[in-house]
Amino acid sequence: MTRGAGAPALRGRFIVLEGGEASGKSTQAAILAERLGAVLTREPGGTEVGERIRELLLHGPPLDARTETLLLLAARAQHVATVIAPALSAGRDVVCDRFSGSTLAYQGWGRGLDPQRLQLLSSWAAAGWEPDLVVLLAVTPEVVAARLRDRPVAPDRMEGEDAEFFARVERGFASLAGGDPARWSTVDGAGAMDEVAERVAAVVDRLPARSGPSSSRPS
Repeated sequence: MTRGAGAPALRGRFIVLEGGEASGKSTQAAILAERLGAVLTREPGGTEVGERIRELLLHGPPLDARTETLLLLAARAQHVATVIAPALSAGRDVVCDRFSGSTLAYQGWGRGLDPQRLQLLSSWAAAGWEPDLVVLLAVTPEVVAARLRDRPVAPDRMEGEDAEFFARVERGFASLAGGDPARWSTVDGAGAMDEVAERVAAVVDRLPARSGPSSSRPS
């Protein structure tokens, strides 16, 4: 889809870090954004509206799965419209901690909602914007358990789900990565922070700069 007059000759790259709880994606997103000089943002969040929704989602009362999903999508719509799309269109790379992959894995596989319907809703909320690259950090349940034990704060509403929920989420992420190998790359998230950062950088370095004004939106 081409843009109107005045569009930049080169738009930024949209890179998303995905993974389950305690996979290290937030840490690696921050390291990568600093390395690239990119805009660092997160979901849910990234805007004043999104951060308020994040607080409700993670620390509020129990929510029906559809309510949870609609809140996430509302946060995404605001996030894309006011942060992600403007930055990419201005030629800035964007590194995002979670995006639509998390919605499909958590609310689709995890909560049992229809992934195909979620994909359509997520694409609509994001105005068709999609990542150029999704880096999935994979860690074993044992590593996750050890990292969560070491955290100084009590688990939030999502972290407090049971093991079977997280097993479904992991299956969801694996299915997404396996179904779109051109966009998704799985990286071993275990080991020292710097070691994981090097693995992530090696994947990102293979991603070319965007060469025109078109976006990752469907034409």
